[in-house]
Amino acid sequence: MAKNQFSLFKQKFFSSYFITQALGALNDNVFKSALLIFIAYQAADQLNLNSDMLNNIAAGLFILPFFLFSATAGQIAEKYEKSALIRKIKVFEIIIMCCAVIGFFINNIWFLLFVLFLMGFQSSLFGPIKYSILPSHLKEDELLGGNGLVEMGTFLAIIIGTVIGGVLIGRGQIGVHILSGLLLAVSVIGYLSSRKIPSTPSLQSNLKINWNPVSETWRTFKFARQNRVVFLSILGISWFWFYGAIFLTQIPNFTKVSLNGNDLVATMVLATFSIGIGVGSALCEFLSGRKVELGLVPFGAIGMTWFALDIYFANPVSGFSGELSPMQYLAQDNSIRTLINCALVGIFGGFYIVPLYALVQERCERSHLSRVIAGNNILNSLFMVIAAVMGAVLLGNGMTIPQLFLLTAILNAVVAIYIFTLVPEFLMRFLVWILIHTIYRVRKQGLENIPDDGPCVLVCNHVSYVDALIIGGSIRRPVRFVMYYKIFKIPVLSFIFKTAKAIPIAGRKEDEKLLNKAMYQISEALEQGEIVCIFPEGKLTHDGEMNEFKAGIEKIIEASPVPVVPMALQGLWHSLFSRKRTNKLVDRIKRLRTRVSLVIGEPVAANSVTKERLQEKVSNLRGDNP
Repeated sequence: MAKNQFSLFKQKFFSSYFITQALGALNDNVFKSALLIFIAYQAADQLNLNSDMLNNIAAGLFILPFFLFSATAGQIAEKYEKSALIRKIKVFEIIIMCCAVIGFFINNIWFLLFVLFLMGFQSSLFGPIKYSILPSHLKEDELLGGNGLVEMGTFLAIIIGTVIGGVLIGRGQIGVHILSGLLLAVSVIGYLSSRKIPSTPSLQSNLKINWNPVSETWRTFKFARQNRVVFLSILGISWFWFYGAIFLTQIPNFTKVSLNGNDLVATMVLATFSIGIGVGSALCEFLSGRKVELGLVPFGAIGMTWFALDIYFANPVSGFSGELSPMQYLAQDNSIRTLINCALVGIFGGFYIVPLYALVQERCERSHLSRVIAGNNILNSLFMVIAAVMGAVLLGNGMTIPQLFLLTAILNAVVAIYIFTLVPEFLMRFLVWILIHTIYRVRKQGLENIPDDGPCVLVCNHVSYVDALIIGGSIRRPVRFVMYYKIFKIPVLSFIFKTAKAIPIAGRKEDEKLLNKAMYQISEALEQGEIVCIFPEGKLTHDGEMNEFKAGIEKIIEASPVPVVPMALQGLWHSLFSRKRTNKLVDRIKRLRTRVSLVIGEPVAANSVTKERLQEKVSNLRGDNP
């Protein structure tokens, strides 16, 4: 197991793959940046065409191949060995870069737009491999970090490519010569790196390719929809690319007409946006505790809306001609505010997108992953084409670019609320994540004692109203909690518990019908291979000391003989949500940020389970720290 995400670079597969895909993204963005700047500041005037329209045509041409060819590319990626496919795709990239060089030398914008279409075609072939190859070489607890690094590498490539392409194209003939040599050199180095990627055997070598993109696309979506969370995650990813396409496509002209900046300022703003996404992607593993943390997705969506709104409020005026250099622009009011907003939109975008990609990889059947990723790319391309069309239509009918950003931010909030309504698991995980990263500082010990798959029962001392949230937010696998029905009904927490499919329970004297229903649900969950957590004390502690364990745990194991994992919460008695009372203001303030530990012991075999033995083990794990 990797100590952290950066230690993945010690693996031959990951380092070679990372360099290959990053260099491909670098070449894409050197060329695209040079072309967009060329259109915004030179070609539009030469051809007497609207630069907004040309930029949106360019964006649409790059995305269109994803829509047309992804279904076929997904099948090819599923059927054939992936490292050999990557090498062939990189050879194709070298050929395309040769065409790009010719286009710049003959100074023909229409030929360069055709080259952009070819680059989109090449990227559509690589897309299904880019994410589906990771689960074949990375462990489950490495997936989030691996995806974060891939996104970070992609957007670092965007930064460097954006800066280099924008700077070189504005430096006359010498810049074009350097640009041409760079495009060829990077494509060749990318191919050499791809030769070191280890073999990744096909899981569907007998797959019969359906060359009809329409029927295959429909079949891919039908399969993806079988897993509701995966399909809605794909929709969330596609929305991100709609949102990103609006911003990345319009930033060059936004810089010119709203910020009054020249081409170097446009490059600076694009780089700031991309740096943000790279930083956000790299931070995901740190913020999520090395697991796929769905709570980061709503967090990211909130930031993407909030800071995009502020970009509009900081720059509501349009109509400038792009005269300011970077230093002159930075001396203007709201310039730093705008750059910070762009960086934060990117950072929160990283929080949003990385967990979604990792979730699709984690919950999709491996034998269909390339095709599902291809379906994701088709939807991505559709959303990005819609973004290009929407941008062209709205801007062509009098809307300013700041107003387009404002509309996109509002739409982002609407779409996020809709998705989180359909899959409340995202919002539930967000509330849990906020809880254990603000009010509590949680230290985990012994997580390796919880089995990676199969049923088991967790038993723990019961200290506060949020015990289940702390445990659920710390353990990688979903947990079905059995909890006293009165705690289950607490406002706000009730939403979280229902979403997590918690099982309410009552004493026999209180509600025998509810008790019998809970015992049935526990047995059913264990038969389905799930983890069930119970608090055998049956009630919260009133004084910080453990109450006697009830016999219910013995009845559960008698009906469903599975391993039992003892756990103990430490430090929660002194926290905000326990029953401890204090009248001192200083003590109340201290309870707002409490150090908490979750200590997990080794599993106990079903035939060795007694309530006394489990209570002894939990007590020993808790020690003298209630």
